[in-house]
Amino acid sequence: MSYGEPIVLRGQVELEQVAPAPLTEARPPAETQFIERLKRGDAAAFETLVNERSGEIYGLLYRLTENVEEARDLTQETFLRAFQSIGHFRGESDLRTWIYRIAINQARNRWRWWRRRRRDATVSIDEPEIGGGRLGLVATLKSTTAKDPEQDTLANERERALRKALTNLKRVYREAVILRDIEGFAYEEIATALDISVGTVKSRLARGRQELRRKLEGSL
Repeated sequence: MSYGEPIVLRGQVELEQVAPAPLTEARPPAETQFIERLKRGDAAAFETLVNERSGEIYGLLYRLTENVEEARDLTQETFLRAFQSIGHFRGESDLRTWIYRIAINQARNRWRWWRRRRRDATVSIDEPEIGGGRLGLVATLKSTTAKDPEQDTLANERERALRKALTNLKRVYREAVILRDIEGFAYEEIATALDISVGTVKSRLARGRQELRRKLEGSL
């Protein structure tokens, strides 16, 4: 999994026109068996889970915190909590969504911890992007095939503006936008991960995209 690619968002043009993601299909038998192994405390199964999911969970947490060390610590805490809580997993969502929910809750807890101490994390928009998975700006913000140095410079400026705008969104809007427009979750999956209704998901997405567009129009 690559950590060197820039943020993927569905673009300014598509901020209000994102097609619904497909609904989660019935759980395959292999996944059911894998979950049973996890519940039995199978060490090899947990190692597989960490190997398969740690990159994307780290990427999510980095986007939520914009801090390398925080994201690394929270990733470890997420899988520790998953190990401790797997026995309570009822299968109402898929395993990936369940782990994402744990990760988001860990990030929220850390955010509240910092807030209680009145400390704000310092964010550098020039820090190398090291999130995992499907990252890279869409064609409306950056051309991945651009050869012209001037175009490439402009695309990099737009990318930094996008990252800054996303970071400055209110936390609840940032969570929804990241899960939908970057991670590609369905509305129902986001509702499960954030423990809110689908209607609230759509409301937060609409507001988050509106705020993101406003911030981008003011900086580009």
